[in-house]
Amino acid sequence: MSRLETFVQTFKATVTDIKAFLCRQRWKEALIFSAFVLLSFGFWLLLSLQEEYETTLYVPVAYQNVPPSISFSGEKPEKIAVRVRDKGSGLLNYTFRRNMQPVQVDMKGTATKEGVLLVTREQIESAITKQLLVTTTLLDFEPRSIRLPYSAIYQKEVPVHFNGKVRTIPGFLPSGENIITPSHITIYATQEVLDTINEVKTVYTELSDCSKTVPRNLKLQPIPGVNFETQRVSVIIPIEEYTEKTLHIPVVCEQIPEHYIIRIFPPEINVTCHLPMSRFKELTEDDLAIHITYDELVQAGNEPLFIDLTEKPEWIHTYSLDPEKIEFILEKKNY
Repeated sequence: MSRLETFVQTFKATVTDIKAFLCRQRWKEALIFSAFVLLSFGFWLLLSLQEEYETTLYVPVAYQNVPPSISFSGEKPEKIAVRVRDKGSGLLNYTFRRNMQPVQVDMKGTATKEGVLLVTREQIESAITKQLLVTTTLLDFEPRSIRLPYSAIYQKEVPVHFNGKVRTIPGFLPSGENIITPSHITIYATQEVLDTINEVKTVYTELSDCSKTVPRNLKLQPIPGVNFETQRVSVIIPIEEYTEKTLHIPVVCEQIPEHYIIRIFPPEINVTCHLPMSRFKELTEDDLAIHITYDELVQAGNEPLFIDLTEKPEWIHTYSLDPEKIEFILEKKNY
């Protein structure tokens, strides 16, 4: 007998066992009982939906065209609690089908010196009523009006910095400075707050497995009590494939007294720089320097002196020196 025939027979036997189980008396009784329970629940639900209930809906408040050069003296209400009455079937519409649209507060054309933003009870009630079903009764809402005093505030221009971490795949690294547009923005706040702020950061962002230049449109990290002229900036993070380039850089000793001669071992250091492929030809010995002073030699005494690059392009972030320290001999000149 083939495997297929065995599978077919097994399947038929299983179906026969299931039919036999469903035909048992107890199983029939359980099905009948469950059907009556579901039917009773359905009748109860229909009756319940015909009764009236009270509930609270929350309507958001949207503030539009708020001038960045003004500051409210109190907290802006972000939502309005609306008490309504309707049948259960009507209230279900607000839960599953109808989304309450925000109450719009438009400040276009508002004076930017001092004044009061006022949204009356009638304006709020009208905006809410338009969204309710004809069967729904509006009982009350809170707050019943919005009154926000505002006044002019000071301004200051600050730089924008990228806030985050960039991880690249092996062989690639960020190259050069991030390009942020706009690079500076105007912020508005009280003078006391402005004096504590020297920069604005983007929201924290992590980028992983990067192998090419990454463009992003990022929000700015909010600062309590501060308004921004813009809420988003464009950030371009340049990423390139990296390579290595080794150059031979002489060690230059400065401030040596006239009656001394300095002998350095070795006189040249192998400097291996990790740099973007696009700048490989650009980097030359003239871009790097290793300078030491006579005072450093005196402090080192007879011990080897550790050295480091004293001049390098800003875009060179990783490099190594071989060797990392030198030996030297100070000799007096014979006249």
